[in-house]
Amino acid sequence: MKIIILGAGQVGGTLAEHLASEANDITVVDTDGERLRDLGDRLDIRTIQGRGSFPTVLRQAGADDADMLVAVTNSDETNMVACQVAYTLFHTPTKIARVRESAYLVHSGLFNNEAIPVDVLISPEQVVTNYIKRLIEHPGSLQVIDFAGGKAQLVAVRAYYGGPLVGQELRQLRRHMPNVDTRVAAIFRRNHAILPQGDTVIEADDEVFFIAAKGHIRAVMSEMRRLDENYKRIVIAGGGHIGERLAEAIESRYQVKIIEMNPARCRYLSDTLDSTIILQGSASDRDLLVEENINEADVFLALTNDDEANIMSSLLAKRLGARKVMCIINNPAYVDLVQGGEIDIAISPQLATIGTLLTHVRRGDIVSAHSLRRGAAEAIEVIAHGDPRSSKVVGRAIEQIALPPGTTIGAVIRDDQVLIAHDDTRIESGDHVILFLVDKKHIRDVERLFQAGLTFF
Repeated sequence: MKIIILGAGQVGGTLAEHLASEANDITVVDTDGERLRDLGDRLDIRTIQGRGSFPTVLRQAGADDADMLVAVTNSDETNMVACQVAYTLFHTPTKIARVRESAYLVHSGLFNNEAIPVDVLISPEQVVTNYIKRLIEHPGSLQVIDFAGGKAQLVAVRAYYGGPLVGQELRQLRRHMPNVDTRVAAIFRRNHAILPQGDTVIEADDEVFFIAAKGHIRAVMSEMRRLDENYKRIVIAGGGHIGERLAEAIESRYQVKIIEMNPARCRYLSDTLDSTIILQGSASDRDLLVEENINEADVFLALTNDDEANIMSSLLAKRLGARKVMCIINNPAYVDLVQGGEIDIAISPQLATIGTLLTHVRRGDIVSAHSLRRGAAEAIEVIAHGDPRSSKVVGRAIEQIALPPGTTIGAVIRDDQVLIAHDDTRIESGDHVILFLVDKKHIRDVERLFQAGLTFF
């Protein structure tokens, strides 16, 4: 696939990295020559220096025959104009734009071929807000991903000493919970992936990914670790777009406080939000945290744009007694460095956003794609089409499907039914199939596997 990416920042650069490793023809456009040189040295891609909304620059980047334009510069306006130019002059089939400003997003009729021709809108702030909201709703989880509109969920947890299943074989899971159907999709032990078998023994500190119907998630989590109590008190450091959206989404169910430095922003937040308490000050101010009883907080969330400030305020909050601390970290090099120590969860906005972008880049009828383990693995939801003659999966039991190495089928969603995958589970046309890939270089093989042959059409 020929793809033009506008913007060589963290999202554009990470996306280029993901796609270049999958034999796509990638061109990255940016005004910053130094960023482009850095990307060009590391990846097998073309780079063009210039403003992505200019027709001459897009033509130079190969817009005449590009399959897709992904506009993820820091300017909403540049992204929207670039999509307009690509549509009008080059008839680019798929146009994806990152639009952050909610003033644009509230008008649903603004983005169509008669107005601003954007096929897919990506709002990183909304993606990250939803991501954090799911973590709050599932205390003790490291990552929570919805499939088929939330009917099934893939959850990552860290196994702890004392968990009923720790030290036992996976096949014991069925005996422990005869009324709950679940499947362990993968286990990461000391940063190495293990494809689970019935005789695989779960060890303390393993990162376990399991899939189950939404209503069964807490029961399965209790097998891996002592269940955390539901959260009540949430403290958010940073009242920017993400802090505001998150408070708005959860303030009706939790006691929420926002700590924000900017007095004008504090006034805006107090006027906009209903029950959230707004505190003006620094989240790294020890006296302020003590005064606001940080030791009674269930979750401290550092959501500012400054990685170092997020890390330091999270470490301080944890030391002062906050039960769980999570922070946004934009620099991918920091994520593995801090997660799992004093900081419980490090959230990478680019990796959360990449999953949404990958959904639209994948071939075949892929509904969603999610980056796992900071990009090391991937979970995808794909729809099976065809009949037993035209498809390699329809009409076959899972044990008969030649899955690529390192790939497992976790669940099949048929209408409103969540069927956890077993060897004898048979795939039907129209099923939503949830796959887990430990080795992403096989993503093309999975796409080919689910593409219906010519006899179907």
